[in-house]
Amino acid sequence: MAVVGFDVGTFSSYIGVARAGGIETIANEYSDRCTPSFISLNEKSRSIGAASKQQVVTNFRNTVGGGVKRVLGRSFKDPFVQKEVGRFFRPNVIEEDTDGSVVFRLSYMGEQQTFTPTQIVAMLLSKLKQTAETGLSTKVVDVVMSVPVYFTDRERRALLDACVTSGLNCLRLINDTTAAALGYGITKQDLPAETDKPRVVIFADLGYSALQLAACAFHKGKLKVLATSCDPEVGGRDFDEVLAKHFSAEFRTKYKVDAEDPKNPKPYIRLLQECEKLKKLMSANTQKIPLNIECFMNDKDVTSGMNREDFEKLSEHLLKRIENTLSNVLVNAKLTPGDIDSVEIMGGSSRIPAFKRLVSQVFSKEPSTTLNADEAVARGCALQCAILSPTFRVRDFNISDCQTYPISLSWAPQSQGDDDSGVDVFPQFYHVPASRMVTLTRKEPFTLTAVYTQPDALPFPVPHIGEFKVNNVSPQANGEGSKVKVKVRINGNGIFSVSGASVQERVEGEEEGMEVDGEENKESAAPQTNGLPQEVPTPMEEGEKAPQENNCEQNNTPNNTENGTNDKQGEEKTEEKKGGGKKKSKVKTVDLPIDSAIPQLSRDVLNLFTEKEGQMIMQDRLEKERADAKNSVEEYVYEMRDKLSNEYEQYMKEEDRSAFSQQLEETENWLYEEGEDENKQVYVDRLAQLQKVGGPVVTRYREAQQWPEASDQFGAAVMHVRKFLDQYEAGDEKYAHLDKTDVDKVKKCLEEKMAWWGPKLEAHRKLQPFDNPLVLVSQVMAEKKALVSTCTPIMTKPKPKVEPPKEEKKAEETATAGNTANSGSGDPAQPEQQQSAADADKQDAKGREGDMDVD
Repeated sequence: MAVVGFDVGTFSSYIGVARAGGIETIANEYSDRCTPSFISLNEKSRSIGAASKQQVVTNFRNTVGGGVKRVLGRSFKDPFVQKEVGRFFRPNVIEEDTDGSVVFRLSYMGEQQTFTPTQIVAMLLSKLKQTAETGLSTKVVDVVMSVPVYFTDRERRALLDACVTSGLNCLRLINDTTAAALGYGITKQDLPAETDKPRVVIFADLGYSALQLAACAFHKGKLKVLATSCDPEVGGRDFDEVLAKHFSAEFRTKYKVDAEDPKNPKPYIRLLQECEKLKKLMSANTQKIPLNIECFMNDKDVTSGMNREDFEKLSEHLLKRIENTLSNVLVNAKLTPGDIDSVEIMGGSSRIPAFKRLVSQVFSKEPSTTLNADEAVARGCALQCAILSPTFRVRDFNISDCQTYPISLSWAPQSQGDDDSGVDVFPQFYHVPASRMVTLTRKEPFTLTAVYTQPDALPFPVPHIGEFKVNNVSPQANGEGSKVKVKVRINGNGIFSVSGASVQERVEGEEEGMEVDGEENKESAAPQTNGLPQEVPTPMEEGEKAPQENNCEQNNTPNNTENGTNDKQGEEKTEEKKGGGKKKSKVKTVDLPIDSAIPQLSRDVLNLFTEKEGQMIMQDRLEKERADAKNSVEEYVYEMRDKLSNEYEQYMKEEDRSAFSQQLEETENWLYEEGEDENKQVYVDRLAQLQKVGGPVVTRYREAQQWPEASDQFGAAVMHVRKFLDQYEAGDEKYAHLDKTDVDKVKKCLEEKMAWWGPKLEAHRKLQPFDNPLVLVSQVMAEKKALVSTCTPIMTKPKPKVEPPKEEKKAEETATAGNTANSGSGDPAQPEQQQSAADADKQDAKGREGDMDVD
């Protein structure tokens, strides 16, 4: 199981992985750990990441930035969407779909097509998945993703749909600041104990498009998010826009050019890019930084400049919003600057000096930069994935996040006597994941509506979460209403659901003594009220305890059987009979079916999106193979043309070389004309035609370079065998133990190889460089190997070992033992013992082996 965490940002994305005992970030094909969040659609394929960012100016109509994540799950008429479209999606064509959602009209495969934000985000996730698989050399399926703290239920569901479309299984959605806090706290060894005062740390994340803050309390092995604060409309891109509008107005007066002309968006895109560079330079320098753009508009070069002081004056309204957001986190968490132990800043825009100054002013603490400003969130996501993974052992660390916006529940129809039609189920900053129970008295099916309680505090104009209809509700036998218990839950992803509903019915039993199966019904026990009203119709009781963060979510839907009921035997109660006897009755808990109406993509639509994404991935792969085949032809043309006039010149006849050069030139012209856009097989066939002519030239050159060494090795092997035969025939004592049959075998092998080698060598010497070799180097090396493998075992055969008689052996052992004892006595004059005959034979054999080592 690959342990992967994705931090999908508005401007750039990062991939964190757990491996080799630590957390690291994966680099892409450009050896860069930062992958730009841009997607470009072309005539034949898609470009995602760094390749897409290069097309922001040249292909601006069909290039979409990572800001598309900010319109996930929103309607086209949403004021937030309209503001994004007017400011940051001006080059793109954005329309309203039939269901009121947002669609991008882009050109792909030669035709205009519409893509939803979910599909575009899925494209980026597919790219990150491919990069992770390349870096890990394994398949990636399970992943943990970060989300902004201000994301609502609808946006989180849309992001999960994007994961499904890209073939990913999202184990958990975790808030950006919570992921960074996890990476901060799990490595700390000096956190206070459970009974001590917690360490309070503020995490401030100023990214490309939003500011997020979280106040966290740390104990040993435990993290609790106390409160959050955010401004989704203040980020690095807003500072870029301030600079761009300033210079646009200056150029309008100075050079009479309008950079903000909606009919020509390219100059403004270039200006934004230059302003981003200028902003980064001003963060590190106090002097005036120049701004120069060549051929900006109407073939005019523009120039200007700005220093940090003027930049901060232009950005006063943004800095004021940042200051308010920083102060709000203290109010929300009910803290004072004195309660804070440290402030950790992160995010690419946190490097702006004015932001650091505001952090110091508001919290009375110097900002700390112990976290990696860009990669902290991705690393935290990878840690969360490692906690959820069964293949990794991670230090126990409990995470208690909080619900950013309060949620209330209302119902219809109302029963008689109902004073209220709703109740707040999850207050603001309530710990999650968590479940709660609501008990209502009803005689008929009813509908629950979940909404955000404070719509004015939302970055979302529609506070509606969803509707949940509880079915199969009927009155009791005596005509009274049934008590329906509804369980509501916010899971680890921060998503709200009505996870179950049940009703209790009393059933009369037989006389006392009848055995009833089942266990005591825990649901019937008196619940904890947690300060909320308990009477019908709006009672609420505390449900199950929130599970540990590293537990997977289970049973989010009611466990209903096919007929909609699931009987659970509960506690038994006894009642007096009129005749004085006793009878038993039992309480049966029946699960009720729930119909949910949630603004989320249906299974059919998801399947359609997944299929289309798969087709686009396949098209990208085919286009890459086609481009690689074309590049292979082009590379071969350039390589052969250069070498034909250098190292390959003498290995090809002049007339053949001229004809081949002409063929190469024709191929080059064909590549840039009619062969510009051909199928992969056409390029493969074209390369085969060229290699049919150029292949023999390459072979002749390679053989000529390798022939001297191969010839020397073969000759050395032959000389070695001849030396052995001469020594044997001269009666050398070293080879006296060899059988004549074996020696004859060596002699015969040598004669065969020399009979083969002599004519080949003579013929090879008569060849011209442009002639094809009669014998290849590989053949020479094969014959040499055969000669050595046949002769070497015989030539290096050791002498047989002769055992001395038992009497001599015993005397020798006695003498050896005595010498050893004398040596142990410490006598320095004791001489060394001579080697035995067997040791001498071994030494001679070892020497002969050294002489015979020819391979």
